[in-house]
Amino acid sequence: MEIKGQISIELILIIGFILLVILGIGSFIGTDNELNQAMSAARSGAIEGANTDSFAIYPEESFKNYTSEHKRLLSTSSVQIIEINYVNQGFNEKYNKTKIQLQISASAPSVTDISDRNILGDRVNFYTRKSICESFDTSDQTNEMFNPAFSNRYVFTTTDINWV
Repeated sequence: MEIKGQISIELILIIGFILLVILGIGSFIGTDNELNQAMSAARSGAIEGANTDSFAIYPEESFKNYTSEHKRLLSTSSVQIIEINYVNQGFNEKYNKTKIQLQISASAPSVTDISDRNILGDRVNFYTRKSICESFDTSDQTNEMFNPAFSNRYVFTTTDINWV
C-alpha cells in the first residue's frame, strides 16, 4: 500500500513541475507573440500604404494640394517596401509601456524629388501605425494620425522612411 501512495505523490510532483515550466514559458511566448503580431500588422500596413502611393489614390484634400504642388504624385509610381526593422528603446514611463521604433526601408525609383518621397513615406508610416492600432483595437488611445500606435505592452513610433 505504501508503494501506491508514493507513486501518486511523485506523479503529482512531476505534473506540478511540468505545469510550472509550461506557465513560465507561456509568459515569454505571449510577449513575443504580441511583438510578432504587431510586426505583421506593421508589414501589412506598410504594404497598404505603398499600394496607395503606387496607385496614386489620395483623399480629396491631399489631391487638391498635390494638383498645385506635387504633380508627380498624381500619376502612378512603383513604391516597394524593402524591409521593416525595429529598435527596442526600453520602457517609456510616459506611456507605461515598452517603446518600439519602426524603421522602414522602401524603394521608389520613379520618384526622385525629396519632398515627394517624404509625402509618400508619411503615407506609408501612417498606414503602418494605423494597421497596428486596428490589429490591437487601440484606435481610441491615439490621435487621428495614429501616432503613436499602441498594443497591450508596447507603444510604436516610426522614423522617416529610408529610401533605397
